[in-house]
Amino acid sequence: MLEVIEKLLILQDRDRKLLNVREELARIPPERHTLTAKAAAAQSKLETAKHQVKHLESERKKLELEVEAKKQLIERYSLQQFQTKRNEEYRALTHEIEMCKEAITKIEDQELELMEQGETAQKGVGIATQQAAETKRLVDSRLAELATREQGLQRELSDLEAGRNELATVVEETVRARYERQFRSRGHNVVVGIDHGVCGGCHVQLSRQIVVHCQAEQEIITCPNCGRILYYTRDMDVTVAE
Repeated sequence: MLEVIEKLLILQDRDRKLLNVREELARIPPERHTLTAKAAAAQSKLETAKHQVKHLESERKKLELEVEAKKQLIERYSLQQFQTKRNEEYRALTHEIEMCKEAITKIEDQELELMEQGETAQKGVGIATQQAAETKRLVDSRLAELATREQGLQRELSDLEAGRNELATVVEETVRARYERQFRSRGHNVVVGIDHGVCGGCHVQLSRQIVVHCQAEQEIITCPNCGRILYYTRDMDVTVAE
């Protein structure tokens, strides 16, 4: 194998590791955001449940005030009945008192309904509280794991980048430039072997001449289809289809 190919394979291996580490690092922020959003959603659900309980309690108290107001009206009408001597006015006041009593009955029915809704809502608060606490515990644990993982990846990235610079400097500049251009466009598979007479990158059948030149190990040979750099080792099957 050409010495430059060996150097390129080592460089490619380092670049692949760098690519993998960077991809892992890139996945962390979205995952962190998802976890944070999950905890926020659970907390929001809890706050909504609490607000519902408060709202129902507020509405029930309003109804209590309405009942109290109706009772005060009844007392006033009753006093007016006691004071009046006119039958028509007495009957009118009696009618008003009955109307107030009917209203009180309806309001009290509404109160009972609100109390039932309040009990159900309070149970919902209990469930939401438990769910929010459990979600927070799991999210906090996962966020801590992500932070540790991120720190480790950052250290690994720094080490790989430092070593990569050293590996790159030993490759002839024009060859390195060609390789790096391919790596940016092709991804992590730039220097490839020949497998059953086809390019290990694009898998297109290679001519016998290309294979023979590659086996000769006299110069850098590239795939005429994809431009990847080809290499040969004796354990490869380079048979070319007739």
